Amino acid sequence: MKISLRKAMVMCAFIASMGTATSLLAAEGQTATDATSAEQNQPAAENKLPDLSMEAAKSTSAQESLKKDAICTRCHDESETTPILAIYQTKHGVRGDARTPNCQTCHGESEKHLKGDPNVKGRAAPDIVFKKGAYAVSDDKARAGQCLSCHKGTNRTNWDGGQHQNNQIACNDCHKVHAPVDKVRDRKTQTEVCFTCHKDQRADTHKISTHPIDAGKVVCSDCHNPHGSVGPKMLKKATVTETCYTCHAEKRGPFLWEHQPATEDCTNCHTPHGSNITPLLKSRPPFLCQECHDGPHNSQASYGANVAGIQGGNGLIANATNPATPNTNAVGRACMNCHVMVHGSNSPAGAFLHR
Repeated sequence: MKISLRKAMVMCAFIASMGTATSLLAAEGQTATDATSAEQNQPAAENKLPDLSMEAAKSTSAQESLKKDAICTRCHDESETTPILAIYQTKHGVRGDARTPNCQTCHGESEKHLKGDPNVKGRAAPDIVFKKGAYAVSDDKARAGQCLSCHKGTNRTNWDGGQHQNNQIACNDCHKVHAPVDKVRDRKTQTEVCFTCHKDQRADTHKISTHPIDAGKVVCSDCHNPHGSVGPKMLKKATVTETCYTCHAEKRGPFLWEHQPATEDCTNCHTPHGSNITPLLKSRPPFLCQECHDGPHNSQASYGANVAGIQGGNGLIANATNPATPNTNAVGRACMNCHVMVHGSNSPAGAFLHR
C-alpha cells in the first residue's frame, strides 16, 4: 500500500502531538499525585474541615461544659442559701448553645480555691467574687470585665466612661445572673431595681403630676440607657428633646413660630420624673414664665390679695394700679390664658404663640 509523502508527514505530526498530550497528561497526573501525597502528609487539623453540624456542637459543647460545672456543683448544690442551680433556667444555662458559659468562664479557673493555697488560712477565694459573703467582693472593673468579655458592643458601647462605670457600679449590682427572672430586665419590676439607688426619683414618681411610671407604662429604660450614652444623664438619644420627642412627637414641629426654650431643652420648664405642679412643671405660672420674661407686660397690678380680686378683700375701687378684677397674669392658666401655644405655633397670627 502506497502512502503519499504529504499523508506520511500529516500522520507523523499527529503521532507526535498525541505523544505530547500523553506526556502532559502524565505530568498532570504526577502533579496531582504529588499534591495528594503532600495533603496526606499535612497535619489532620489543617486538612480536615470543621464539622459545623448542630449535633456535633451540642455533644462536644454540652459534655465539656457540664464536666467543668460538675467541679463546682459538687459543693455548690441545691443546699446553697442562694439558688445557684437556678442558672440552668436562664440563657446562661442553655447547654445546646456553644456560646453558653460555664462556672469557670465567669468565676475564673480558681485553682487555689479548688486545690488549696498554703499561704491562705482556710479555703482561698475564687478568682472572681461577684457577691459579698465569705469572701471580699472583687473590684468592679474585674467583675464588669468578665461580663463584657461576651456582652460587647450595641447598647454597651459607651459603658467605659459612663456614669455607672465611673461610680463603680458593676453588671451584677443590677443584674441577677443565677435568678430565673432578672428583675431589671422585666418591665414590671425594673423600677424597683433602679430606685434602690435613685431614691429622689422614687419620691418624684409619687407626686401629683408624673409620667405613668408606677402604672408600668413607662420604665427607666424607655428614656435612659444604663450602660452609657453619648447624651446627658445617660439618655438614649443625644439630647433631652430628642428623647422626649420619641413619645411627644406633636411637640417636635417644625413650627413657624418657635418657643426657643422648648426647642432647646424640655427640662427648662418640665421635670420628667414628677412634680406637684401639673403638667410636670418645675414652677407655677406665671412665675415660671417670668424667669425669662421679666418685662412690664401685664404687671401693673401687684400680686397677693389682688389675685383673688374682690373676694380677697382687695380691689374694691377699680383704677389703673388697683383693678377690681383679678390679674389675668396670675389666675387660671396665667400667661397661657392668652399664649396657649407654648411649644410653638404655625398660625399666621401666632408670632406671640397665640393660637
